[in-house]
Amino acid sequence: MYIPKVRAYIGQERVHITEKLRLEEAFNVTEIFPKAGVLRQFGAKLCRTVALQDQVWTAVSKMGSSSHHNQEVVLKSADSTAWFRSYLHGGTSSLISTLTTIITFPLYKTVFRQQLHSTLVREAVTQLFKEGPVKLFRGVAPPLLMRSLNGTLLFGLQDTFLQQLSLCSKAPLPRNALPALAGLGAGVVEALLFTPFERVQNVLQNSRNDSRLPTLRSILLKLASRPLASGYYTAFLPILIRNALGNSLYFGLKGPMSNTLRAYGCSPVAASFTAGVLNSVVISLPLYPLSVLVANMQARVDGGGRGVKTSWQQLWAARQHRLALLYRGGFLVILRSCVTWGITTAIYDQLERHPR
Repeated sequence: MYIPKVRAYIGQERVHITEKLRLEEAFNVTEIFPKAGVLRQFGAKLCRTVALQDQVWTAVSKMGSSSHHNQEVVLKSADSTAWFRSYLHGGTSSLISTLTTIITFPLYKTVFRQQLHSTLVREAVTQLFKEGPVKLFRGVAPPLLMRSLNGTLLFGLQDTFLQQLSLCSKAPLPRNALPALAGLGAGVVEALLFTPFERVQNVLQNSRNDSRLPTLRSILLKLASRPLASGYYTAFLPILIRNALGNSLYFGLKGPMSNTLRAYGCSPVAASFTAGVLNSVVISLPLYPLSVLVANMQARVDGGGRGVKTSWQQLWAARQHRLALLYRGGFLVILRSCVTWGITTAIYDQLERHPR
């Protein structure tokens, strides 16, 4: 029964406090409050209300940070699936483009004979025709395996390196240069992993090794018995330079070329294919002499451990100090590379645009 009285008293005191606050605000008077205890109680209630509001805002901010943390976790899991897709798409595009490797392998072998012996196309074709169809595809297994694995690691590693470089907020290079830098790192890893494949391939394609090393097993055992520098990793330095620079140029130019072509009205597939073809021309022309040097250094099993400088001097002398002879067979290599990389780029970009 005291509750109505208490409520009435509180209502009266509230009216009195409101009137006195008005007086204080109007006349700036602070000594006119005989009931200071009521004001202190009112102030204490107000402080408790403010403290309660602070607790509410703190809880809300914690909920917001928790939600932001959950969002970051979701983004990280999405990134993990994204990097896996880049490996998968790179392997798929390279696996499909291996059909061009099989079809154009006789062309590649013709070019290899030109690189090794500096012969004309007619002479190289005559040599292959005399050897017969059985030996025509001798050495096709390493490039097929290398091509499939190469695309998987090349695109996957470049995307992984690019993601890691993008997370570095203090990167000294502009963000437009990061794809080229990531491609450089992928090229280094590619050289480390695939130099032995290229070494075996070049030994198999050299017809002068057919009698002494007739099978793949005999070649593997022979190379394993030698030191790495003169065995599986012969010509590693020029391969490293060629792959690192080539991949850096490819990934650095692929995006801008494709975007420019699409801005001029090309379809996405046509833009990607054309970008791959143009990239191949830009890369193959200046780096072709390195491929000739690698072929001459790796084709012989017993090369006497010649270094890069000595091998280059011997090659330059054998080509009579003429660029025309050094680039013999280059047109066919560039043509084959344009077709292969055009198809690979178009398939990879199409898979990236439509991941499902």
